[in-house]
Amino acid sequence: MTARPNIQAFFDEPTHTVTYLVSDPATGQAAVIDPVLDYDHPSGEVDTRSLATVLAAAEAGGLTVVWALETHVHADHLSGAPFIKLRTGAAIGIGEHVRDVQSIFRPIFNATDVKADGGDFDKLFADGERFRIGALEVEVLHTPGHTPADVSYRIGDAVFVGDTLFMPDYGTARADFPGGDARQLYRSIRKLLDLPPETRLFLCHDYKAPGRDAYCWETTVQAQRETSVHVHDGVSEDAFVKMREERDATLSPPALLIPSIQVNIRAGNFPPAEANGVSYLMIPVKPKVGN
Repeated sequence: MTARPNIQAFFDEPTHTVTYLVSDPATGQAAVIDPVLDYDHPSGEVDTRSLATVLAAAEAGGLTVVWALETHVHADHLSGAPFIKLRTGAAIGIGEHVRDVQSIFRPIFNATDVKADGGDFDKLFADGERFRIGALEVEVLHTPGHTPADVSYRIGDAVFVGDTLFMPDYGTARADFPGGDARQLYRSIRKLLDLPPETRLFLCHDYKAPGRDAYCWETTVQAQRETSVHVHDGVSEDAFVKMREERDATLSPPALLIPSIQVNIRAGNFPPAEANGVSYLMIPVKPKVGN
């Protein structure tokens, strides 16, 4: 097994998202996983202060950032991967099934500039593919269900699971986005929970379950199997699918769904600027014609 990585977490409370700086203690090479761009939806203003904090930590630790890794096309925050790439030269990587997500959303947003082959990203990872962060070996696990393109990154005894799982007292990801599938999600979760019980799971989000006062984003395979409110051992696939589909039917769309998808299918880039030099995000409007 590969060496134990150094892990620093940066929690963005407005989007409840965790960005990770993962580094190899031997070589100082590092990856930023799920970087968040600060975005104010009412004003359309963007800021890189959260990203600057991550990069300042990397600089303070003498780290060289070589990857900006996405676990999936996020629907709740805008990716800051292009800024990481601009500042460090890091390559932007995501699972190869991002092509499926792009094919779903390109026509919805008339995003004709998006490369249909996933070429907006520097690297598309296949299930089971391995690559390195310095001396650390990273294994890519395709874990679809929340979206078709979700992957988890296994590095030593740590797995970065994106939105697939939340803390045991909160449950699991929704599966009602276009291309999502509750049955696939269950199978992906069981794939993760078949890992050794001491395996550490690092989550992309936390919303504080009722009765819990602190945000948390690290758990273990054993804790999930024993205490997850949605997928503890003994929960069948059919029971999970029924619960998940009924629960998803009550959920509202994420507040930043429309801007996030448009930016994130472009690997974190905004749509091409118009003639006035300004980029615009679209809102698809489907009028209902009355009688």
